[in-house]
Amino acid sequence: MSRRTLNDENIRNIQKSKRSYYITLPIEYVRKLGWRVQEKVLIRKMKENLVIEKFKD
Repeated sequence: MSRRTLNDENIRNIQKSKRSYYITLPIEYVRKLGWRVQEKVLIRKMKENLVIEKFKD
């Protein structure tokens, strides 16, 4: 499998497990946001887009 070009590195495929769908997030974004493994996030639908935010207790 070849590596994506720089212009395409943020294009991700939707994948499916047994009961849900998932995508992988670019590690650069996760690091810049300071997100950690098992951290809760909030997913909202805004028109035709999904917004992922850090969950605030």
